[in-house]
Amino acid sequence: MNIGQAILEALESLSGNKMRSGLTILGIVIGVAAVIAMLGIGQGAQDTITGSISGIGSNLLFVFSGNFQEDVRNVEPITMGDVNALNDKFQAPSIAEVAPVLQSNVQVSFSGETASTTVNGVTPAYGVVRNWGVTEGEFINDEHVLGMASVALIGPEVADKLFDRRDGITGETVRIEGQPYRIIGVLESKGGGSFGSEDNVIMVPFSSAQNRLVSRDRDEVDVVYIQAVDADSVDLASDEIAQVLRYRHRTELGADDFTIFSQQDFVETAQTITGVFTIFLGGVAGISLLVGGIGIMNIMLVSVTERTREIGLRKALGARKRDILIQFLTESALLSMFGGVLGIGFGWLIAFVVGKIAEASGTPIAPNIGLDAILLATLFSAAVGVFFGIYPANRAANLVPVEALRYE
Repeated sequence: MNIGQAILEALESLSGNKMRSGLTILGIVIGVAAVIAMLGIGQGAQDTITGSISGIGSNLLFVFSGNFQEDVRNVEPITMGDVNALNDKFQAPSIAEVAPVLQSNVQVSFSGETASTTVNGVTPAYGVVRNWGVTEGEFINDEHVLGMASVALIGPEVADKLFDRRDGITGETVRIEGQPYRIIGVLESKGGGSFGSEDNVIMVPFSSAQNRLVSRDRDEVDVVYIQAVDADSVDLASDEIAQVLRYRHRTELGADDFTIFSQQDFVETAQTITGVFTIFLGGVAGISLLVGGIGIMNIMLVSVTERTREIGLRKALGARKRDILIQFLTESALLSMFGGVLGIGFGWLIAFVVGKIAEASGTPIAPNIGLDAILLATLFSAAVGVFFGIYPANRAANLVPVEALRYE
């Protein structure tokens, strides 16, 4: 028996029991669709998170006070003195820009409307380091910082809450913690970030935040964003930062009272978390494929029992054991193949719907169904069909012709 003949006979046999074949295929469809959808959604979530981190800026390093990996006593805070030292090109030639930031949660109000937001005290370097532009107005400049100007840049989300619009706002005066600040620009939208919405923010000159809005001791800063001169200099810049801070804080090697993260550290951490999440979801979905495979075996065993006399007649007419084996394996493989093809389309539809729901809820995820996910699901479904079809096919092939012909 050649393959073409086996396929034709398998199709004829399956079409003779359309309802049963359809329900068997449904199990594979659900399994494949679940695998495709879960892998696509997981990859989309990973792309969204890593894209958000990469969108913060380029060649970035983040410096925080305290050691996040070891318990270190007598922690010295990061101060403006440290920032000035890091800005020294002789001590740190691999550093292009240094942007200290003060952060605090505040209430901002305008004409009876109130919003809770985050205020960032920044310098002009912050816009360069974070690659942050404005849709109208101008960014904070050196004159604003030197003069402790009561000016502010407003995020799109805050603009929506206070003004119900995002344009024509420059020149308006809002109150931050009861103090008047004139709006000099509207920030570009960056959407949801790894640490919350980056659109729900107000930026003011660093000196103004330091003296009027954020209470800190000894010129402390909350975080320092540092941009290396290029991508190849990120590791060298990190070493220079560590040397400067160790000297100023008088700490020993291995007892740092500060933590330096690179942009790649955040990306790798996010990829690890979402990778584990995706594998977990794919594994759970794979269980559905196994259930579908058990359904195939169950149906094929029923088919063998129902067609015992047919098998005996075929053998009596000269059919070999191999012919019977191929026939039943072909039927189980076709069931799995049809289910796999339909499952790919159904899985794509599920991922598409989930993406639309996520977009509507304000957390955009673009499911990414790659060729590897399709091949994995298809090959796995085919393997399931063949594996669970071997026992019924072997049972049919081993029937004794005389016994089969006498079967009622």
